[in-house]
Amino acid sequence: MTYRNFTKSGPEKAPENYERYFVPVIGRPLAEDLVGLAGLQSGERVLDVACGTGIVARLAAKKVGSGGYVAGLDANPGMLAVARKLPAGKTSVEWYEANAEAMPLPDDSFDAVFCQMGLQFMDDKVVALKEMRRVLVPGGRLILNLPGPAAKIFSLFEQSLDSHLSSDAAGFLNQVFSLHDRTKIQNLLTGAGFTETDIRSGVKELTLPPAQEFLWQYIYATPLAALVAGAGDESCQMLEKDLENKWQAFRENGSIKDGQPMVTVIARK
Repeated sequence: MTYRNFTKSGPEKAPENYERYFVPVIGRPLAEDLVGLAGLQSGERVLDVACGTGIVARLAAKKVGSGGYVAGLDANPGMLAVARKLPAGKTSVEWYEANAEAMPLPDDSFDAVFCQMGLQFMDDKVVALKEMRRVLVPGGRLILNLPGPAAKIFSLFEQSLDSHLSSDAAGFLNQVFSLHDRTKIQNLLTGAGFTETDIRSGVKELTLPPAQEFLWQYIYATPLAALVAGAGDESCQMLEKDLENKWQAFRENGSIKDGQPMVTVIARK
């Protein structure tokens, strides 16, 4: 699967591509870890903030069962359109289109609030965290994760985007991994009113598709799709060739493998 296989997959297809390509190899493995860390109980009420196509919400729904309640919130209507089409098991999920900084949800209404790899994109992180705290019941917990610093495969990806596409394209990837300093994260949580926090660092081993496939699957599953849309064939082909060479060292049995550092937070209201 090369660049030419995706030439008809414009930015409007990004949510579908996100669910098809990104979720299985990155989104779901991380979501399974995050939901497992929360220790959800049957009947609990759960909110998934910046839910994307809803993988965390769907996994949480299985944990809380038919007696529980699960909601997903995202500002991207395309992501929510895909989420609404996917089965969540016996527990239905209610979807909200809204920004995390202004959630149309009542105070003290959730036992657990999740945010997977979303806080780094929010314009006012303290306000978003205050909103997450507001909707938690007293003693409720916030569980979130953040990637960073970038694994070597992604730092090489950023360099190649800057060389062959644009600084804006490289800037998006830089933002993905922009929030991982534990002191900075703690300060954000404290500023939002959280006093009981547990911040952990670890590494998630990722097994990704072959270089040509993963490159374009990632691009066309993210906002990079809009940036690539204006690039010429020559630039895209040079990007593909460059990363094929750079990622050669990470090949194993036809796949790309690398460890991505992750920061995980559990905070209580």
